[in-house]
Amino acid sequence: MPSSPSVIDRIYEAAIIPELWEGTCGVLAGEVKAFSAAIFTVSPDQSYRWISTANARALFEEFSASELRFQNVRPMRTLAMAPGIFTRDTDIMTAEELENDPVFRAFIYPNGLKWTAGCAIQEPSGHALIFDITKTDTSDPFSDRDMARLNRLKPDLARAALMSSRLSFQHAQTVTSALSLVGLPAVVIGDSGQAVAMNAEMEAMAPQISTGAADKLLIARPAALAMMEEALARLKSGNAPSVQSIPIAAEEGRPATILHVLPVRRMARDVFSRSLAVIIATTVGEVGPPDMRVLSGLFDLTPGEARLAREIASGATLETAAITLKLSIHTVRSYLKQVMAKTGTRRQAELTALLSGLGPRGPMSM
Repeated sequence: MPSSPSVIDRIYEAAIIPELWEGTCGVLAGEVKAFSAAIFTVSPDQSYRWISTANARALFEEFSASELRFQNVRPMRTLAMAPGIFTRDTDIMTAEELENDPVFRAFIYPNGLKWTAGCAIQEPSGHALIFDITKTDTSDPFSDRDMARLNRLKPDLARAALMSSRLSFQHAQTVTSALSLVGLPAVVIGDSGQAVAMNAEMEAMAPQISTGAADKLLIARPAALAMMEEALARLKSGNAPSVQSIPIAAEEGRPATILHVLPVRRMARDVFSRSLAVIIATTVGEVGPPDMRVLSGLFDLTPGEARLAREIASGATLETAAITLKLSIHTVRSYLKQVMAKTGTRRQAELTALLSGLGPRGPMSM
């Protein structure tokens, strides 16, 4: 069953007005009949911020102030086993591990909680987004249907949380302050498709990204421009874009860039009046094969698709990738088709060129 459009609207509303995340976390928990939901953002220096449903705020404050948070193996386990995908604790830990885990024994179980589901996404910059959903010991475990519902929402959650984390979960009163706080190249797109405000970081990306006649936002790469225009056209017509993370391949002197299209929804229009979307850019690392965790986070790839993408970035043919990954050539071709659709590429050579510029800036520990 598709998620309610109002849920997605609330997610993007909270992207611009971060104090709404508490209520949005409640809506997210309600989608799967959970007790609580929380979002953590962790920087490479291990500093982090979090926000949760009101009913769990005191619990997370206690957890954040304790040494237990340094013993939490779930985020790194999730990044290693299922990056960018919502998984259950029972998917990544054995029954014996759960029984002996210090976080479960000293915090989760004593507080009447039992079942957890989460997702960890690592950005190329080294920042990580962690989503944590919890059910009580009187609730049923997370079902396959619950997990499918969470994973349908995951791309929208990731984009919105990225924006809010850069705002430090603080409300920006004006367009200018919002674009200043975000700390990433950003531009506001008006209802008519024009660039109505752009921060200095985005202006510095010219000529890769610039404005033209009637303040239209331009991208030097035709394929990326077409994807952006399609996304904005679909937003204007009231439909969800098929692609909202748009890759721009690396070129001489300029690293690869990903543009993220965030719809302006509901109360967010109080800040971004008469605006259709905010587009933010994340510039990604050095040339070389990308980490599959980064691939999963950037393009919403499944683990299998991310592994194939990494093989292709390393120069492997489909035949050698099939041997390395122990998959049939039919499965590899199916994965390739999905990867190309999600990255907006049409030829394998184009995909290889794109992926070779997405090397991460270094793994993050949590």
